[in-house]
Amino acid sequence: MRPNDLAEIRLLPLFSGMQQDCYDRLMLAAYVQNFPKGLTMIRQGDPADFLFILLEGQVELFASWDGHETTMAVLRPMGTFILAATIRDAPYLMSARTLERSRIMMIPSTNLRAIFQEDSAFAMAIIHELAGCYRAVVRHTKGLKLRTSRERIAAYLLRQAHLAGDLRSYFLPVEKRLLASYLGMTAENLSRALKSLEDDGLKVDGSRVILTDPEKLGLVAKLDVLIDGG
Repeated sequence: MRPNDLAEIRLLPLFSGMQQDCYDRLMLAAYVQNFPKGLTMIRQGDPADFLFILLEGQVELFASWDGHETTMAVLRPMGTFILAATIRDAPYLMSARTLERSRIMMIPSTNLRAIFQEDSAFAMAIIHELAGCYRAVVRHTKGLKLRTSRERIAAYLLRQAHLAGDLRSYFLPVEKRLLASYLGMTAENLSRALKSLEDDGLKVDGSRVILTDPEKLGLVAKLDVLIDGG
């Protein structure tokens, strides 16, 4: 484990309010592992033995059923994943694989649950984190069920522009095939929808997104704080 890992993790909202002794004991049980690109780290249905913290790289959370597969989320540093299964001592509902070489901290679930019972500030932080994840899932589900494919794409690209600093030109943070899966469509449908938005203020050149008329694109997206957040 690198010297600055502990300091950076300590600043995460999940750990920032913990008692120092509890944090030290939790980190003593943790270890960091390097994973190559394309490795499936966990599989849905397996027992949740660890909480994961992505330090470097990129990880896709995905689910599969009856020969079908869908992207649930794409994660970047620094953040935790599979927290709910860890706390409930339940099987993973999603699988995870690396999209590039990644450094990941693994905290044994038994140690985390023990500290959860002992440190009230840590327990409250976990509740807040899980609540935030729940609300994010609800927002995404509302977008999938209530918006057309064109509206979903427009809203996603406008949101990414905002996160990038209200830029009018930026590069997609994920591959198009992952974006299509995340937005609930095929790669072919995504390509057609992007093409159809060229008259509505959008141009996409490879992975580069150019908002030629953000206001016009916004009319397509119909952004809503209860779906897209603030």
